[in-house]
Amino acid sequence: MFTHFFRGGSLTAAMTLAGAMSALAQATAPLSDPWYMPATQRAAQFADFQRDERRSVIDFQPFRAEAFATLPDGTPLRLTALNPRANAWFVLETGNGNGARSWHLENAAPGAFTIALGQGDAPAIEIISESGRNTCRPWEGELEAAARSGLPYAPICEQQIYLRNRGSGSRTAREAMAEFLRGYVPFGESIITLIKDTLYEDAYLQTSEALDEAEAGAVVAALGRAQLRAHPVMRSNLQVDLIGTDGGRMEAGSWYAVQDAPGVYASVMQPGMVHPDILNRPGEANGLDGVENSADVHLFAFDLNRFELGYELGSDHPAITWSPRPSGAGRTGLPGPDGFNTLQPLAMTGMLSPVMTDRVAAIFAGGFKREHAAFRAGPMSQSNSGHHYGFVVQGVILSRLQPGLATIFTLDDGSIHMRTWAEDDNALLPRIRFARQNGVALIEPGADGAPVAGQHVRSWMLGNWSGSAEAQLRTLRAGACMREADGRQVLIYAVFSSATPSGMTRSFQAYGCDHAMLLDMNSLDLTYAAIYTRRPGEEGFQTFHLDRRMAESDTRQRDGTAMARFVEYSDNRDFIYLLRRQGRE
Repeated sequence: MFTHFFRGGSLTAAMTLAGAMSALAQATAPLSDPWYMPATQRAAQFADFQRDERRSVIDFQPFRAEAFATLPDGTPLRLTALNPRANAWFVLETGNGNGARSWHLENAAPGAFTIALGQGDAPAIEIISESGRNTCRPWEGELEAAARSGLPYAPICEQQIYLRNRGSGSRTAREAMAEFLRGYVPFGESIITLIKDTLYEDAYLQTSEALDEAEAGAVVAALGRAQLRAHPVMRSNLQVDLIGTDGGRMEAGSWYAVQDAPGVYASVMQPGMVHPDILNRPGEANGLDGVENSADVHLFAFDLNRFELGYELGSDHPAITWSPRPSGAGRTGLPGPDGFNTLQPLAMTGMLSPVMTDRVAAIFAGGFKREHAAFRAGPMSQSNSGHHYGFVVQGVILSRLQPGLATIFTLDDGSIHMRTWAEDDNALLPRIRFARQNGVALIEPGADGAPVAGQHVRSWMLGNWSGSAEAQLRTLRAGACMREADGRQVLIYAVFSSATPSGMTRSFQAYGCDHAMLLDMNSLDLTYAAIYTRRPGEEGFQTFHLDRRMAESDTRQRDGTAMARFVEYSDNRDFIYLLRRQGRE
């Protein structure tokens, strides 16, 4: 495996941007590293990244590294690792001039395989693992065939690499992908046997039912009950089977373990049930009206000891072009806020990688599309190109992470975080694997470190909260929060059937959240959330939605077979996903 750059980094002792650049300049790697780059070049790329200038999405990447080779017929090859430390996304360029072609490749197992470009008289792509070194030459027809397949993830190089093709929502493309998944990804087996036999050898270890029940009970106890004025019994709109309920009846504010989904819990409440000690805190949030008070809120909680978190773009959204909202000083003459208006040659698939399918535990919609993902008024509209909401996929920065915005992100050690991004946090960029920003915080630490309502929760314009099509601030909304429960880190995803930012904030405060953020709004399609349950010894999974009406967003094949959105076919919207950690079941 190649040596990782930029080791270390701390969330509590943040480095300055200058310090980050100094670390980049001082970082060293052995000459045997296939992606070795002089420290001065790494520092220069990071400095270029900070500038506002016209460039391609490839040239925008601050951590990219390149390898070159020439085929016997003189055809040049260039393989770019967009982030060698992430070891996931690559761009292969063949030829030059009018005959040049670019291909977006994805490492099927970044934790197991190192991808490199071999040199010599017969160059080849090299896939290096503990089992040895494999080579392939996909430019000899395999890439063309993979592109023609129409699969969002078309396997090449003995299925150790995927060619990413832009996702399509057509019925033909959906059914082609479903056929591929069912033919090559049998559940309980891996698309690449090597992954299970070596790196993930304990991935499917079964734990006893008694142990699962004991752990579930411990987590339910740790989560406790939300701080409500009363805990009436409610009949929820959940379709999932819960442990300890009678006919779907749930005590408001309590948590229930989801059957056949270890580490996943469900709850239901209404904002008007929040305890007066929270509702009456002065200066934090606006009052709630009668409709919002009685509007149901459904929540899933995830014990993050059991899950990894990732993020993937949709085939169309959120896009990287200008939002129409910024104006004046908030808008430059560049093609896009980061200097480019297309992601080509990168291909956004709009679905989960097939190699992750047998570990997927949950998926929820990612956030605002680009049109609404920047500020129309206030200081943030006049600086940093309008503060377009940023995002990172597989360590590749597709839109800058902007200071002042609520951000959920994953680091290279697998840890999951939510916080308001600050300038000093740019020192973490070498370690970011996935990130999604979505406006300002609903809940964040106050001056004394204790969680309070975000400073713009009461301001429609400064908070950029948007509203319904009728310009009503109260509408269907989804949000996420993070909290600690007896040393366990918990992620909570909630759908509010009719809420303002104030109602969301008060509800999340009642559940003890330390940080909270808005995701998307206005329809069940845009606030989609599903979990995937598996029964021991059975193949496949069952899909359950946070609101049973979300099932209408899923599609079906011609024969009526249900297909899971984002998992079995491409979608035009982005999404956040949770995978079961290897070795846990």
